[in-house]
Amino acid sequence: MPEPLWTLTEVEALARAAHATQTDKAGRPYAEHLAAVAEGVRATGGSAEQIAAAWLHDSVEDGVLSREWLAGAALDPHVKELVRALTRGKGEEPAAYTARILATPGALLIKRADLAHNADPARLAVLEPATRDRLTEKYAHVRRLLGLQVDESPPDRMNSANPGPK
Repeated sequence: MPEPLWTLTEVEALARAAHATQTDKAGRPYAEHLAAVAEGVRATGGSAEQIAAAWLHDSVEDGVLSREWLAGAALDPHVKELVRALTRGKGEEPAAYTARILATPGALLIKRADLAHNADPARLAVLEPATRDRLTEKYAHVRRLLGLQVDESPPDRMNSANPGPK
C-alpha cells in the first residue's frame, strides 16, 4: 500500500526545518520568504499542490534537500513536477529556466509570487545599493523572460500561458 501523501502542514514543517539555518540576504530567517511565497500563492487562488510546491520551491536549488529526496518524497507527482520546474540548475541560463517554468502547468503562479516577494521594495531597501540594484535588474530580467510586466500586480490563479491544475 502506498505511503499517504504529506499534508500542507507537514510540507510546511519540513520546509521550515530544512531551511532552519538559512537566512536571506538581509539576514532574516529564510522561512519568512517561503511563507510569503506560499501565502502569495494561496491568496491568488493557488491549489494545494501549488502551495506545497511554494513551500519547497528553493529546497533543491539551495541544496537543503536533494533531487533524490524529492523523487522519493510522499508528495503528489504534480508537486514534484512544480519543484523541479522551479529549481534552477547551477550555471543554467535564465532563458532555459524560464522556458521550463512556462512549460509546466501551474509553475508560473508560484514564480510570480516568488518574484513579488523577492522584489518587494521593503525587502530590497535594507540591502547595500549595489546588491539592491543587481537584484532589481535580475528580477526584472526574469519577469521579462516570463512575459510579465516588471510592475505587475499579484497574479490571478491561472492565465492562458500557464494554467494551474484544476
